[in-house]
Amino acid sequence: MLNQQDGVSYLNLHPGLFLERSARVYPDKPAVVYGDRAYTYAEFDHRIAQLAGGLTQAGVAPGDRVAYLVPNIPEMLEGHYGPMRMGGVLVAINTRLSKREIGFILRHSGAKALIFDTEFAGVVGDVLDEIGELELLVEVVDQSPRSGVRGAIEYEEFLAGGEGVELPEIERSELDTIAIDYTSGTTGEPKGVVYSGRGAYLNALGQALDAGLTPQSVYLWTLPMFHCNGWCYTWAVTAVGGAHVCLRQVNAADVFSQTAEQSVTHMCAAPSVLSLIESSPHAGPGKLDNVKIFTGGAPPAPRVLRAMQSMGAELHHLYGLTETYGPSTIAAIQPGWDDLSVDEQAQMKSRQGVPTTTLHAGVRVVTDDMADVPADAETIGEVVARGNTVMTGYYRDAEATETAFTAGWFHTGDLAVVHPDGYMELKDRKKDVIISGGENISSVEVEKVLMEHPAVLETCVVGVPDERWGEAPKAFIALRPGLDADETEIIEFCRQRLAHFKAPRHVEFGELPKTATGKVQKFMLREREWAGHERRIG
Repeated sequence: MLNQQDGVSYLNLHPGLFLERSARVYPDKPAVVYGDRAYTYAEFDHRIAQLAGGLTQAGVAPGDRVAYLVPNIPEMLEGHYGPMRMGGVLVAINTRLSKREIGFILRHSGAKALIFDTEFAGVVGDVLDEIGELELLVEVVDQSPRSGVRGAIEYEEFLAGGEGVELPEIERSELDTIAIDYTSGTTGEPKGVVYSGRGAYLNALGQALDAGLTPQSVYLWTLPMFHCNGWCYTWAVTAVGGAHVCLRQVNAADVFSQTAEQSVTHMCAAPSVLSLIESSPHAGPGKLDNVKIFTGGAPPAPRVLRAMQSMGAELHHLYGLTETYGPSTIAAIQPGWDDLSVDEQAQMKSRQGVPTTTLHAGVRVVTDDMADVPADAETIGEVVARGNTVMTGYYRDAEATETAFTAGWFHTGDLAVVHPDGYMELKDRKKDVIISGGENISSVEVEKVLMEHPAVLETCVVGVPDERWGEAPKAFIALRPGLDADETEIIEFCRQRLAHFKAPRHVEFGELPKTATGKVQKFMLREREWAGHERRIG
């Protein structure tokens, strides 16, 4: 029988345990690399002890929220360990948010401390003018001179002040909150997604297993650490004693140079980053040899898969949400897929696949009455999830939590089918399905076809007002540099490959609006198109 009293058979899980082990097992092994800076695991662990001591000495108590507004540099990685070590809660803020949104998150989370990079000193000053002073401000000075924000302590000075500080005794539960990750707020104010120590620990282990991370792994930070805590790779890489290579900003030249110089083995990248890499003049055969790249947010198009393979990379497709700690499914590669053509491989890998290792029983596609859809690749249902790596709820929003957890499952709002081999394939978000003349059109299906056009770099499809059909598909397209196409050509390209009613009736060329994680913001385009119209679905 499980004995939780004496701890012999039970230990509360949290991802801070990974650093404690790696610092003991691999003290002299490189842990963090950033430009000409590098820390061993012993040095990394010491800096975390200083950070935790500094927070404690400044009056931050267990359970207090510590906000970070820092890019993908070592200090942001340290934020995933320092607050946790002394019982605090990390609130990693999207660095591309507006002053209003940052102010909302600081207020809503009740942050007691804010650690910010000098690059964001201006917005921090403006926010503080509106919301009032926080109890602790710490400024990271990296590429810009110190800003002089009133009351801010320089980060390295702050660490030095935390040397040798005795940390508080913590009555820790693995279900305690260790992080609050705010969603993009596309349908209102951002929601605070609550992560527990147990969920983060298990999801990090799942990512390590599914990605094949080992002590020899070198992970390049091309995914924002503020996004689902870097899909939990902030903890997964540390769990195996791998090396974190930090990138302040993502550009193709740095991706290729760092891959070569640091012998990178793994990276995660949004579709927009893959497009950036693929279309770069630095791209070429063998430039990403033996690198495993994990992507999510949109299925990899055959053209992108071909480009990644030609550079020597191995591309994997993941699916998940902030509410599932990032990835919850993976298009697990089966024996024999390598014998397929590239187009056939792309078709298999573009599916969202099967649950990850730590959510093995917790993903279904269901009808409105919660029955599983048949595995016929045709019947559409909603993706629902439950298990150890689903959020514990929305912070200070019981109503939204209750709605999301209807019938004992987390409802994603994503629509999918299940193939006969058990692999799930997304068809659309509920709100993105286009209903034209009574026919349902999957915007994702149309986008896949558009991505096969040689001139298309990125695209998204939304429903727009149509006098006859109620709404009709419209394609928004960013063209590849140096290539051109017109509306007639694009529409005809689609009509040759899709039922005519699914082909776009309108095409607009230009840059696409995106979130900080590279996802196209369809809602902005949809709202613009429907302004002044009553949405009539016929």
